[in-house]
Amino acid sequence: MIAVVGAGLMGAATAWQLARRGHEVTLIEAYDIGHRHGSSHGTSRIFRRAYADPLYVGLTGRAREEWRELEHDSSTPLLRTTGGLDLGEGRDPQGLAAVLGAAGVPYELLGERAAAERWPYIRFPGPVLYQPDAGVIDADETVAACVRRAIEHGADAWIGVRVIGVDVQEKVRLRTDDRRELTADTVVIAAGAWLPELELPVALPPLTVTQQQVFHFRQRGPYVAWPILVSKDESMEVFGLPSGGDGGPRPAVKVAEHDRGTPTTAGTRSGIVDPASRTRVSDLVRDRLPGLDPVPVAETTCLYTTTPDEDFVLDRRGPLVIASPCSGHGAKFAPLIGSMAADLATGRAEPHPRFRLDRTA
Repeated sequence: MIAVVGAGLMGAATAWQLARRGHEVTLIEAYDIGHRHGSSHGTSRIFRRAYADPLYVGLTGRAREEWRELEHDSSTPLLRTTGGLDLGEGRDPQGLAAVLGAAGVPYELLGERAAAERWPYIRFPGPVLYQPDAGVIDADETVAACVRRAIEHGADAWIGVRVIGVDVQEKVRLRTDDRRELTADTVVIAAGAWLPELELPVALPPLTVTQQQVFHFRQRGPYVAWPILVSKDESMEVFGLPSGGDGGPRPAVKVAEHDRGTPTTAGTRSGIVDPASRTRVSDLVRDRLPGLDPVPVAETTCLYTTTPDEDFVLDRRGPLVIASPCSGHGAKFAPLIGSMAADLATGRAEPHPRFRLDRTA
């Protein structure tokens, strides 16, 4: 029997992948499915193929196939293609184009004037990379679909049950806050920001947990189809994407800083939006995104759990598989990470060297 601890994007996807393969699975989640305490909630996450690292470009291609498989299995649309833009010196559009071209991934490299003609509601500081396969993932629907299909494929789900002890011998004994115990042959730990707080008999790489602020801005043109965008220059690194339901009943765009989270822990995060971040992001919207009203119509927080190299943690030690964290860019890979974690849990594959626990040792 395989237990999965955590029903965020990675844990839910792992449980789905295991259950659909016919394995006996128990999924354990401390909160309700789709809760707002971690990193997996909301109606909008970025899917993009534009990475400077060829490893991740390749993984995005595999992930896209897994997204379509999950959509087919769950009869639920989850990934909506919008196209995506990369701009700013820090994003190096020309360098990204070279990596995508080497991988056979479609793209366009546009000059400032050509980009402004196509997207007049955005101000461009220079060359722009356009990647037509980019889009938006509905995280809430993804978690719900994975959990629902895992259960329909035969998985058991313990919801509102917190794991408080992990005892590893030949098998793994899990102790919970409702005094239940579960013995499993293998346990996948997909606890996200709670990973550093679990007492596990494995050495973890240094992990930094931060609270991130995200803001939603009303579109001035309600019928404009916004692409996703990633912008980086000397002053800040931001991302933007269509909000979905999180932005309210009228079309909005979610904009947030990627690089200025507030250090915290899963147990102590305040959930209070940093007003300095609100000011910085609103100023950026006013200056560079004239197609948006610069006053946020909604805002919230979430958590990043980041490794020093921003690579994932996806490794096995004895009967334990560690399948987090994802350093603020893992949502787009969720069904693929679920497949990779399932392979580790069932002995079908070895961990990728870049994702090993001891890679920084």
